[in-house]
Amino acid sequence: MSRSEEMAHIARQADGSYSANWGVHVLKSAFQPIFAFSEGKLRAAAYEGLIRPFREGKPVSPGAFFSAIPKDEQGVVESVARSLHLLNAAACIDRSAFIFVNFDPRHFDGALSIHKALTTMREALGEAGNVLAPERIVCEITEQKTLTESSLLDFVKALRNGGYRVAVDDYGAEDSDMRRIQALRPDVVKFDSAWVNRLMESDPGVKLLNEMVRQFTALGTLTIFEGIEQHWQLDLAEKAGVSMVQGFVLAKPELAPTSFGVFSTATRSTADMADQPAPPPAARTGAGPDVTPEIPVAPNRRTEARPLRPARVFGKRTG
Repeated sequence: MSRSEEMAHIARQADGSYSANWGVHVLKSAFQPIFAFSEGKLRAAAYEGLIRPFREGKPVSPGAFFSAIPKDEQGVVESVARSLHLLNAAACIDRSAFIFVNFDPRHFDGALSIHKALTTMREALGEAGNVLAPERIVCEITEQKTLTESSLLDFVKALRNGGYRVAVDDYGAEDSDMRRIQALRPDVVKFDSAWVNRLMESDPGVKLLNEMVRQFTALGTLTIFEGIEQHWQLDLAEKAGVSMVQGFVLAKPELAPTSFGVFSTATRSTADMADQPAPPPAARTGAGPDVTPEIPVAPNRRTEARPLRPARVFGKRTG
């Protein structure tokens, strides 16, 4: 059986990892761990796949790479990147961890595009030996505006029917708002890093973050704070009761094959993660509950997505 258009770009390398060729570029997978809190410690519960382009052996920023790709090819390149991440995750990442991969909603405008994306994912999982179960894969719906509301709902329904989990990425940025969350009912909400960093600088902002985490937790939705780069931010995140955290203070992305195998057998104390510069005065107050979830496993909810409708929640304009 011949490989699909997307998979034909991918080849295995001598070190056991996979890379892809796209024109003059070589594409590689990088993974960044996402850590869960558990009794004052952190464990790597998930990894996000990130594309890293190279040209003539030199790194190219992902933004510059994607901006140079014609619009009619961007969906294919994104699919190549997802397939690459799944193959590399199966080859070098702890198979009990969740794997996060991105989906730009602008690329899904009907049944054909949805079917093709899911078929390519199944092909990648099959070529990886089916060692990654669909329920370990979290499909991040990025913050871009969808072409139509119905196409996004159909796409998320198809993902759930395939056994995959769903996340809303960069909550608080662009179209990743409460209206989208109410419509998609995601398993996971990832907070936009710039928004989290800004809110953590003031008492009212910290209290708002705590309240949002509390409300999502009450709904059974896991929460992730991205862009955690200071130890005092990690402390605030833990006190807020957020499910998981991601950021340079914990671990930077690494190209596959990674050295993250050490995380699969050990947990790390939150006090040992980094030096502890004093937080700004505002960040010392507004601490939330100390209770944190032990294991970040979201229920595989198969509730139907609901039509988008205007909403105003948490003081943000979302409609």
